[in-house]
Amino acid sequence: MKERVLPTAADTEQLGAALAINAPRPTGKPLIVYLQGELGSGKTTLARGLLHQLGVAETVRSPTYTLLECYELPRSRVLHVDLYRLSDASELESLGLPDELQGATLLLVEWPERAVSSLPPPDLQIFMNLATPGRTAHLSTGSQKGVDWIAALDENSKE
Repeated sequence: MKERVLPTAADTEQLGAALAINAPRPTGKPLIVYLQGELGSGKTTLARGLLHQLGVAETVRSPTYTLLECYELPRSRVLHVDLYRLSDASELESLGLPDELQGATLLLVEWPERAVSSLPPPDLQIFMNLATPGRTAHLSTGSQKGVDWIAALDENSKE
């Protein structure tokens, strides 16, 4: 598990941008990222940095009330899901998520623990924790794509 200290919101957005830069190239299989942590720990801030780096120009908000935001990009699409308001994993079916996970898709899931039994396993898990100052991010992998992603992130952060 890799730990990153993120003193400011800008540092959290920069980590998101670095993750976007170093992400595996889109393929026919979705890339799955779990974003975990308490309220206010920076999950959406990290997602915002990642999405803006990928080319999303619009305002990125937490999909707490919409549950799902879809961003269509030239070479891929990103689904940003927030499961905080789910009371049961079966509610995930109403989002049609399995049908959405086709082709070159990046799935960002906030609060995955609310429906982990109904979600595909993650390639990358990011645990956000409040700290003084700011927050910390703990990155762990769940697949070879995740291992390669973190290796690229580490290699390029040395430059």
